[in-house]
Amino acid sequence: MQEQTEHWRYPIGTYERRTVVSTAEREAWIGDIAALPERLREAVRGLTPERLDTPYRPGGWTVRQVVHHVADSHMNSFVRLKLALTEDAPTIKPYREDLWAELDDARAMDVEPSLQLLTALHARWTTLLRGFGEDAWARTFRHPESGATDLANHAGLYAWHGNHHVAHITNLRRARNW
Repeated sequence: MQEQTEHWRYPIGTYERRTVVSTAEREAWIGDIAALPERLREAVRGLTPERLDTPYRPGGWTVRQVVHHVADSHMNSFVRLKLALTEDAPTIKPYREDLWAELDDARAMDVEPSLQLLTALHARWTTLLRGFGEDAWARTFRHPESGATDLANHAGLYAWHGNHHVAHITNLRRARNW
């Protein structure tokens, strides 16, 4: 039962921080970040409001909350990236994603505004990432709970994050035959 629960929580596994990140890995992650808005849009295409309000796993967020969470999380990620590029190892402010997911916009609002936001945000994000020189990938920010993160691993984490949540939705659709 524990293995099945973990599969629903982490359908693609967990992100593993790297000590060395290759150019090929970075390029693949940028590709994943670029593709995420359309992949997420496709994952929710045709879902009724009732299906959008279905949790992707017992005790989990609804599909609607997942879509809005991805937008919230990726906006925070983009700001953290820009802070790391313009400040010397800044300490970033964490946010309570669990509480953000309970706010009215995440619980009840149509997902289209978050899908549009992600399209625009990811266009800017990938443009920025594709323009990085080698030194930019090593720049860091500090999270008060998890410590220092370099921008290469930050890109990897958010490539994983998008894939992780798309898998939540596509696995639910497959399990329910939607």
